[in-house]
Amino acid sequence: MSKNIVITGTSRGIGFELAQLFAGAGHQVITLSRKTNSIEALERNSLMALSCDLTSEESISQAAEAILKKWDHIDIVIHNAGMLVNKPFEELTTQDFQNCYAVNIFGVASLTQKLLPAMNSNSHVIAISSMGGIQGSAKFPGLAAYSSAKAAVITLFELLAEEYKENGPSFNTLALGAVQTEMLEEAFPGYKAPLTASEMANYIMNFALTGNKFYNGKVMQVSASTP
Repeated sequence: MSKNIVITGTSRGIGFELAQLFAGAGHQVITLSRKTNSIEALERNSLMALSCDLTSEESISQAAEAILKKWDHIDIVIHNAGMLVNKPFEELTTQDFQNCYAVNIFGVASLTQKLLPAMNSNSHVIAISSMGGIQGSAKFPGLAAYSSAKAAVITLFELLAEEYKENGPSFNTLALGAVQTEMLEEAFPGYKAPLTASEMANYIMNFALTGNKFYNGKVMQVSASTP
């Protein structure tokens, strides 16, 4: 059965792969990214690309309005957009923290709020977090802003799962280990991750479609390495 799916951060990497996978499986997909040309170039009727800047409340409101105008029901929302700053702590500015939190947590909260009217107990909202946001996991120098923001979204989704447990939607978080994406290459040039964006997108799609039957308010550590 075709589902209505919203995915953020789809211009490249995991989000771009996810959009293609869902559309290819017969679902209706609306993508939100600052750049829409890569999705538009696919020329698929089941894919609608909206330009959205998750650091702008006005941009989020306009995107949400367009989504709710098109659909009266949303089955899945995947908050995949991410913003990574890799800098020594002494060099991090307040603006670096604000930019990181704007995309990784504030934008997630705002977009979720605005799309809630179209969701019900069968809807599934997923945050894509990072193993760096897991308490007790291995940490990497330079990621103070990024990993702390990714930790915040985990707690946010635990709280939302509790707040909406009576009537839904379900809220779950996937904390990903290293995936070979452009964002990773930009932050850590030369590092080779064990998984491709396509492989991770396949896992995320399956979890998005079925995970809410088994989980709510949970964070799943999607990483082949420990801690």
